[in-house]
Amino acid sequence: MAATNRRTFLQLAGAAGAVSAFGLAGCQPQGAPRVVVIGGGFGGATAARYLKKFDPGIEVTLIEPKRQFTTCPFSNLYLGGIRSLESITFGYDNLRDDDDVIVVHERAVGIDAEARTVTTDGGGTFPYDRLIVSPGIAFRYEETPGYDVAAAELAPHAWNGGPQTRLLHDQIRAMEDGGVVIVAPPANPFRCPPGPYERASMIAHYLKYNKPKSKILILDAKDSFSKQALFEEGWALHYGDMIEWIPRSGDGKVVAVDAAGRTAITEFARHKAAVLNYIPQQRAADIAVSAGLVNALGWCPIDYPTFESTLVPGVHVLGDAAIVDDMPKSGNAANTQAKVCAAAVADLLAGREPGVPTTTNTCYSLVAPMHGISVTAVYRLTDKGYRGKAGSGGLSPLGEGPKFRAAEARYARGWYGNITNDIWSRT
Repeated sequence: MAATNRRTFLQLAGAAGAVSAFGLAGCQPQGAPRVVVIGGGFGGATAARYLKKFDPGIEVTLIEPKRQFTTCPFSNLYLGGIRSLESITFGYDNLRDDDDVIVVHERAVGIDAEARTVTTDGGGTFPYDRLIVSPGIAFRYEETPGYDVAAAELAPHAWNGGPQTRLLHDQIRAMEDGGVVIVAPPANPFRCPPGPYERASMIAHYLKYNKPKSKILILDAKDSFSKQALFEEGWALHYGDMIEWIPRSGDGKVVAVDAAGRTAITEFARHKAAVLNYIPQQRAADIAVSAGLVNALGWCPIDYPTFESTLVPGVHVLGDAAIVDDMPKSGNAANTQAKVCAAAVADLLAGREPGVPTTTNTCYSLVAPMHGISVTAVYRLTDKGYRGKAGSGGLSPLGEGPKFRAAEARYARGWYGNITNDIWSRT
């Protein structure tokens, strides 16, 4: 595949394109440098694809156990009956066939940083010159009495796309009119801060037209949440009193779960649900923990310009697992971080100094099918890490009418189509 020129890359990557001078084929040392990428989500798949764009001479191996990836972004639209599960599920054929990425559908189970190898559950050993780890999250089941892997089959978290998303969808469809759906978000930090509130919105949309006597109760471990005023404005407009939010200070924090009884237990009350969507506390995925990439809080500290781990040399960490200061843990953030990281890795392998990166984040949420809200930001690297650039982006304004909200809803759909095509294309 021909190398992508600077103009084309900037069109593809937006503000994240101003990351480095790109080393293309012919600049690498003797022998093809080898990069292994762990994780085929928004971060890992982007990193694998863009490494080949920056330098087709790099041998890139992507290790991802799933043959199809169901996105968390837009999974709430599936719960609301707006999208199908198939429409938010993608394969890896285009990375393999068009981008010449070696795709291995096995689970990475070990990283030997001294030998520079990755081992998989299929018995494979994959040597690397540089390793990129974008493993996503794991759940702190130990933090909540009564909630574990088995309990998640009764009270699904649905915070990984796929079977859990389908399970929550089916439980909502099966509940009787008049039932209560409990959504219980965790404390920060966690994947996709506005996600639980968009989820409540999309479930409310389904219930409004199919089970109108039902209610949604949000039991929150926080006293505020992302885009709160915009969500509450939309809830009042579209759903009346169907959605009730209880903050931590109002006894909203769930301290235990009775999954069999679909009951969320707070300090002073027990809340019985027809459907219980409990979202646990989170940390970096297991492979990051076993490789020694995490700090005491369970997340991965990095060197900001290159995303190289500050704990394990030669290993770069991005996406939800990484600590990236002001940037939220989101699919869009992982996508832009991956482009910065891929450019830096290509530079390092070619013996060049990586450039000064800029990253972005855009997060759309749907309150109703044609009511969108958003937050955007451009992040510049400073001596204190990534910080939002003053005057860039911002929140959707309050008080806008239906024409404005409908335009944002269309932009949300356009954003999703563009970013998924950028990463996986449609197989």
